[in-house]
Amino acid sequence: MYFLSGWPKRLLCPLESLERPLHIQTDPQRAFFAVLFPSQLSIWYCRPSVLIVSYKELPKAASQFGPYKQAEWRPDSSMIAVSTANGYILFFEIPSARDKYLYEPIYPKGSPHLKGTPHYKEEQCAPSLNLEMKKVLDLQASITSLQSMLEDLLVATADGFLHLIHWDGMTNGRKAINLCTVPFSVDLQSSRAGSLTGFEDVYIRDMEYCATLDGFAVVFNDGRVGFITPMSSRFTAEQLHGVWAQDVVDGTCVAVNNKYRLMAFGCANGSVQVYTIDTTTGAMQFSHKLELTPKQYPDIWNKTGPVKLIRWSPDSCVVMVTWECGGLSLWSVFGAQLICTLGGDFAYQSDGAKKDPLKIRSMTWGSEGYHLWVIDGSSSSNMKPERNANNEAQQFGILQFQFIKSALTVNPCMSNQEQVLLQGEDRLYLNCGDAAQTQSPRNTLAHSEHNHTRERGPFSDGSLDSQGLSTLLGHRHWHVVQIHSTYLESNWPIRFSAIDKLGQNVAVVGKFGFAHYSLLTKKWKLFGNITQEQTMMVTGGLAWWNDFIVLACYNLNDHQEELRIYLRTSNLDNAFAHITKVQANTLLLSVFRDIVILFRADCSICLYSIERRSEGLNPTASIQILQEVSMSRYIPHPFLVVSVTLTSVRTETGITLKMPQQACEAESIMLNLAGQLIMLQRDRSGPQIRDKDNNPNQRKHLPFCAPVVLAQSVENVWTTCRINKQKRHLLEALWLSCGGAGMKVWLPLFPRDHRKPHSFLSRRIMLPFHINIYPLAVLFEDALVLGAVNDTVLYDCLYTQTSAREHLEVLFPFSIVERTSQIYLHHILRQLLVRNLGEQALLLAHSCATLPYFPHVLELMLHEVLEEEATSREPIPDPLLPTVAKFITEFPLFLQTVVHCARKTEYALWNYLFAAVGNPKDLFEECLMAQDLDTAASYLIILQNMEVPAVSRQHATLLFNTALEQGKWDLCRHMIRFLKAIGSGETETPPATPTTQEPSSSSGFEFFRHRSISLSQSAENLHSKFNLTKTLSMPSGPSGKRWSKDSDCAENMYIDMMLWRHARRLLEEIKLKDLGCFAAQLGFELIGWLCKERARAARVEDFVCALKKLHKDFLWPFPVIPASSINSPFKNGKYKTAVGEQLLKSQSTDTFVNMEMDTGISNTPRSRSWLGTISSSQREIDTVSSHGPHMQDAFLSPLLSKGDECSIGSATDLTETSSMVDGDWTMVDENFSSLSLTQSELEQLSLELASKGPHKSQVQLRYLLHIFMEAGCLDWCVVIGLILRESSVINQVFSIMQSSDIDGEICQNIKTGLDAVDKWASTDCPGYKPFLSIIKPQIQKLNEIVEEQVQPEAFQPVNPSKVPEQANPRAEESRTSSSHGTNPQSDAGSSSASRHEEDKAKTEDEDSFQEGSYDCVVS
Repeated sequence: MYFLSGWPKRLLCPLESLERPLHIQTDPQRAFFAVLFPSQLSIWYCRPSVLIVSYKELPKAASQFGPYKQAEWRPDSSMIAVSTANGYILFFEIPSARDKYLYEPIYPKGSPHLKGTPHYKEEQCAPSLNLEMKKVLDLQASITSLQSMLEDLLVATADGFLHLIHWDGMTNGRKAINLCTVPFSVDLQSSRAGSLTGFEDVYIRDMEYCATLDGFAVVFNDGRVGFITPMSSRFTAEQLHGVWAQDVVDGTCVAVNNKYRLMAFGCANGSVQVYTIDTTTGAMQFSHKLELTPKQYPDIWNKTGPVKLIRWSPDSCVVMVTWECGGLSLWSVFGAQLICTLGGDFAYQSDGAKKDPLKIRSMTWGSEGYHLWVIDGSSSSNMKPERNANNEAQQFGILQFQFIKSALTVNPCMSNQEQVLLQGEDRLYLNCGDAAQTQSPRNTLAHSEHNHTRERGPFSDGSLDSQGLSTLLGHRHWHVVQIHSTYLESNWPIRFSAIDKLGQNVAVVGKFGFAHYSLLTKKWKLFGNITQEQTMMVTGGLAWWNDFIVLACYNLNDHQEELRIYLRTSNLDNAFAHITKVQANTLLLSVFRDIVILFRADCSICLYSIERRSEGLNPTASIQILQEVSMSRYIPHPFLVVSVTLTSVRTETGITLKMPQQACEAESIMLNLAGQLIMLQRDRSGPQIRDKDNNPNQRKHLPFCAPVVLAQSVENVWTTCRINKQKRHLLEALWLSCGGAGMKVWLPLFPRDHRKPHSFLSRRIMLPFHINIYPLAVLFEDALVLGAVNDTVLYDCLYTQTSAREHLEVLFPFSIVERTSQIYLHHILRQLLVRNLGEQALLLAHSCATLPYFPHVLELMLHEVLEEEATSREPIPDPLLPTVAKFITEFPLFLQTVVHCARKTEYALWNYLFAAVGNPKDLFEECLMAQDLDTAASYLIILQNMEVPAVSRQHATLLFNTALEQGKWDLCRHMIRFLKAIGSGETETPPATPTTQEPSSSSGFEFFRHRSISLSQSAENLHSKFNLTKTLSMPSGPSGKRWSKDSDCAENMYIDMMLWRHARRLLEEIKLKDLGCFAAQLGFELIGWLCKERARAARVEDFVCALKKLHKDFLWPFPVIPASSINSPFKNGKYKTAVGEQLLKSQSTDTFVNMEMDTGISNTPRSRSWLGTISSSQREIDTVSSHGPHMQDAFLSPLLSKGDECSIGSATDLTETSSMVDGDWTMVDENFSSLSLTQSELEQLSLELASKGPHKSQVQLRYLLHIFMEAGCLDWCVVIGLILRESSVINQVFSIMQSSDIDGEICQNIKTGLDAVDKWASTDCPGYKPFLSIIKPQIQKLNEIVEEQVQPEAFQPVNPSKVPEQANPRAEESRTSSSHGTNPQSDAGSSSASRHEEDKAKTEDEDSFQEGSYDCVVS
């Protein structure tokens, strides 16, 4: 509503004075303010804030009159009355020196400011005024209160008299009324005899006149409060009658709100009691109370002292309260607290020291409520201000607090918008600066036909769903629009502002005319003709209708009330406006779909239809009157109407079910009459509905029924004219903001599935609920309330020196306004469940189940009910928790909701919760069945606290095994820690919620996570280059310790058994990729375990099967034989690929693609990417299978898809598709013209690329090779050597077998396996034949070894450092021999093999060159 902004400013008085100011009062137009000193009166101008004139009393007169006390302006600002301590009233006249100004602005040359503008001087420069004392009146009694009442001045004196003095003829117009003679009663109906008996010495301490109640609220010196009203126009003792409030006995001050007819009485206990007058009985009726609560202000709530001052804002929307002990607090009309300076950064310094609260002697609101002028009274009045070192009198300042306020305060038609708009004195704050909801489908419903011409924003997204506005909740910053300075200079202050439905255009209204701004073009449009601007005065607010601005104004030239419509896109000029004359002064204006509704000063409501016409270049809008409704019978004073809106809300929803086409009609008028919400519905009882008249407008002329009061204490009303069949509850509801009482929603109740509604079920229900923010807008579909909140920032640390104590930056924090929002759905669901409307609650909840925060809604509801009921001291006869629990089970998120709620609730309430929702053990098992392991892990923490350790261990083991199955490594790590904690008795520390994993917790696989290392060298190169010793595969860091420390502990043994069992299963199922992942992620010591299992699980039973499985797991293509090696290499420079294609089709493609397609789906849950990334590789598998058939054309790898989302050639972002292959191939593409490659070389290159798998798979296979080599699992080394097709690996294995005593069984197994592979290659995969022929000599040697070995000997593990030395010469030898084989050979196989080796040598050299730049030390 109202929000503090920035730091307060201090105005220094330019005149030297030894007196402190004691009273400040603005004039009725709020252009000037008067400041009283004990013997001086000053008049200041508001903008700019400058002193105009000062009157100093002569010492002799000052001693006669006594110090000045209070001042009151005449309603036309031409006189000021000042009361003095000795009972005198001084009347000052303020004659204006015409056309004489004290200050003049100086503009740079060539600036567009024209001096000839009408009203130019008055706006720009402070006028020159004089102060002349006209009259002195001696009332011979101490004056307690001064009050201007129309053309009279009402003065209360301490001798119990009320004086009525005319401003003009002061002497003869004096009437004194003795209060003792005024009859007082509890209400106006009781007998009039009860005067103030026994109150001889009673007098009025404070009073204020209320024009809309025609009487004045008074506070007596004994603390009682009342309301005195004249029974007729004559103001005499006989004609006055008073009513008094029975409950207040400690009143101190009073302030009245004319718009809402409220009287706020300050009390000695620090609270403010707000009363209104009951219109039927005339009694004072208690409305609400403004008081600080011990919950919010525990240390100050009862130490504020009595209320000192109360001041309502000019628009009557907020009230400022201050206490004797200091501090300011701001409240909305019906008691929602907005600001209080007794807590937070206002009360404490940044070092925690308590500040003295600001004590206020006097305060008054500035124009439009943008400023609050305050006289700081921190030191007592009798203290003389000391002179400083230079003997100069110190200056005393006036503080000016600055506010920004919601546009709803002055322009209530903004309540059907979903944007928040705040207006400051020179800027606007919008929550839709990102304009993200442009073109949102739901916003275009009402004017879809015009939208094709609408310009789209640079930030607009054409494909927004119905939650388009949810995107506006992401941050707390405003989009700030500075109001055009040219417009502001001559039209300050800004009175109204409005924003269009899409949040792309804003319009502002100042003193005269208006201006509008586009957020898309970032430009203002002002009137080109300044005279047109200065001759129109907007009276009833303004609203947007599509591209048009609709406003009600007064034409100063023709003295005529008008309704005008301007087109946004045309120039701002009356020539382009559609102008309609209106009979009476318009007070309020609102737009509903294509209807404009006006509320006029004669208490009548006018409905106009508005229509777009495309004539000529610019489209125009035309207006026709539809209907007039007189409300004078129901409205005592037109000023009391706060807002008027047209809605489609109606009480009988049955009709909307039968006739949905009428649901969007203007069905009712909502009128906020001084806080009472009144509804006028269309009267459908007459014969109009049966007359099938041809005129389609006939239905709009239905009369309205008599008004019905819907709610009390209403500040704002929100409704929408959109339709959404999925969310009818929310869109057809009426939302009310009721100040301190929170919010209310008038919700429609629909019969389910179009059944006949129950006769006992009402059609609508009013549900109250509390929210923690002040609501400024309602997002209907999104079930959100948007608001704003004041926040503060301390800067006192910047001023450390002692002199800085007086700095405002030290005394006050810097105030900022932040956007905020709140979910309200859980409140409504709960209210429906309380009223046994579970079916309606389900309908509503299901319609909102797609909202992103719906799980949070259920959780909040469960949590709030649990907290209330479980902590209640008295037994609850009808608990709601079982109902809520049953309600939540209707949704799939039931298990998560319960456990999240439990984890956020203290342990003491768990038993109460689970008594309602079910046993946590059963819920845990449900999670496991539903494969929801993370939720199951949360239940485990609950079980750990509620059950004995044995039960927790049993459930933890279940979960651990399931997590291993599914490859949820994070969870596995936490489960290991959890099981250990149970074993070692650390049950008090529950496992932490999963966090991101530390790099140290993994083994060798993690080594490749952040570096692009292509291990394309053979194993000996690896050893020499990276110094990879056996420590590589040992886990480092904390996870390493966990395998060495306490390994004898039974718990560790128990966990190890489970891990071994899992590893054994993976190895038996030939899932090497998963095994590598498992070892890397869980720090499993693979080498040690493989050594133990060498003769058991780590044996390869079926080489062919293992080979096929590895091809599939690592997405490694089967080798192919190029067509040129079967046919003659070239014929006429073109390929002859028939045989090659046939081979490809029959073998590689089919097996590869089919295997992928058959197993892709089932494999996804476990095909975790190798380096521990979370995403599954389903996408890559699909890529492979979809690109597979293209392999026959170019002999390229099926993984070569440029459209993939991997960065070309980058290895830091390794995906399953080979980015390295991509990179190489691209290079060839680009440099094709400069590389003079023969076609045979090209073909060889493409073959080379096609026969390699993804780069990542290569790295992984080499790493596994290293592991198996160290563990001595030679048969696996042979399989990996085969798939990589590197003879050096096979040579290395065979050299180990020759040099050391190897178990004969292993040799026999390898020989059998290789024979099987050879046989399979001959029949099924000829691509392997060339490689097998290369290693034929080694296979023959192997046969000899097998025959030589008579008895198996115990295997000694090989020292890894020797392996490279033994293998090195042999590998080098084979490489040099193959690289020099340049002669064309007749044997196709060996030729391709030699080329293969040659190419490999090249790539190795390149790789080693590139990788020289990496510094990798693995310790």
